Amino acid sequence: MIVPDLEELTALRGAALGLSLRARRPAMAQLQGGHRSAQRGRGLEFEEVRLYTAGDDARNIDWRVTARRGRAHTKLFREERERPVWLVADIHPGLYFGSRRQFKSSVLLRAAAMLGWAAAMGGDRVGAVISIPGTEPLIFPPRAREAGVLPILQALVESQPTGPGTTAPGGLQDAVAALRPLLQPGSLVLLLSDFSALDAGTEDILASASLHNDCRLLWITDPLERSGLPAGSFRVGLPDRIWWMDGDQSRSSWKQSWHEREQHLEDLATRLNLPLHQLDTQDPVTDRMIALLREPAWAA
Repeated sequence: MIVPDLEELTALRGAALGLSLRARRPAMAQLQGGHRSAQRGRGLEFEEVRLYTAGDDARNIDWRVTARRGRAHTKLFREERERPVWLVADIHPGLYFGSRRQFKSSVLLRAAAMLGWAAAMGGDRVGAVISIPGTEPLIFPPRAREAGVLPILQALVESQPTGPGTTAPGGLQDAVAALRPLLQPGSLVLLLSDFSALDAGTEDILASASLHNDCRLLWITDPLERSGLPAGSFRVGLPDRIWWMDGDQSRSSWKQSWHEREQHLEDLATRLNLPLHQLDTQDPVTDRMIALLREPAWAA
């Protein structure tokens, strides 16, 4: 299997041309117009003052204009053109695995590259937090255009696993914990992971981050994880820990374990209202990302 290098990830800029990372909007906001908001906070800038109408947020009343004109007026805000987009890459040795087409780590890098290029070409500022086993996460503050994307891609290439290994606990939680104090309200957070190290601490941080930001989960999977081993006897494990497994005998418990993991992640996504998108090693990443970013559900 060919692992991504910087040249390949840079070339994905062409595949990302015309794709959009549109922010999710509440149903009322969609009815009122695509670029206006009655909410205040970072990521929004003043647009105009108009007459106050029933349902407007009273906190946005412009009291000076109201006093001068004798009728209540409210302020309208619109999104700033450069929105912070954060790529959170949960890289660990367990991603050095793939029963089809490519490693899970390769899926992560290619998907992150396309998301980064789509964000930058859409006028957003791109930043990243990259989980590095055994050390502090790498942090790249959001920057515009190539200056934001290229250093992230270089770090991803250098950080991808070069051999199999176990998933160290705490890596995913450390990454989202490092991101949390850096978030500005209205940011877009794209978390790429196989979620093998998802724990209660990580879930709590995600719950807090999703209150004022658009957070999305991109779940990296492999067909063998879902289906289990085929019929026969197989050597499995890590270089220092190998054992034999029978495909027929292990398949039932294997599938049950996967179902429980899948259900837990789907329940989390539902509970926190986080869109969950699956990226599989058997699918060409470019085709999958183009289809994904064009789905109505991406902007729903």
